Amino acid sequence: MSGEPSVRVGLRVGDVTAATTLYRSFGFVPVGTVPGADGGVVMAILRRGPVQLLVDALVGIPFPDSVRERRTKAGPRGLGVVIGLEVEDIDEAALRCRAAGCVISAGPLDAPWGERYVEFEDPYGYAWKFFRLIDSSDDGLRAVHDAWFGQAD
Repeated sequence: MSGEPSVRVGLRVGDVTAATTLYRSFGFVPVGTVPGADGGVVMAILRRGPVQLLVDALVGIPFPDSVRERRTKAGPRGLGVVIGLEVEDIDEAALRCRAAGCVISAGPLDAPWGERYVEFEDPYGYAWKFFRLIDSSDDGLRAVHDAWFGQAD
C-alpha cells in the first residue's frame, strides 16, 4: 500500500485558489497544484489525515462533455452530501467559518447522541459538519430517533 490516502473527495469550484485557502483553514494541507492552459490553478490537491481533497475548477479542465458535466457546471453542487470532519474546538471553527463567508445552518450545539457540532455551507455550495465527540450515557441511535421524532411510549 502506498502513502496515498484511503478516501478521496472531489469538489468543483469557481475559484480553486480561494477555495484552497478556505479548505486549508479546515485543516487540509496542500500537496500540489495543476496549472491550466492559461497558467491559473485548475486543480489543487490537499490532505487531512486519511482524506485527500481534490479541488477542481468548474471550467478549464478538459472533462468530457456529458449531461452530468453540464449539470455540475450549472449547479447547485453538493446537494444531499455533507462532509464531516472531527475538529477540536467547534466554537472556534464556527467563528472562523462564519468569518470566511460560510453560512451556519445548525449549531454549534451539543446533540443528545453524543457530539458537539456545527453544520454550514461553504461559499462554493458544499455542506460541511464539524463535530467533536462528547460523553453521552444515552444510546446514540435512540437519541437521534427521539430528537427527530419524539420519544416513543
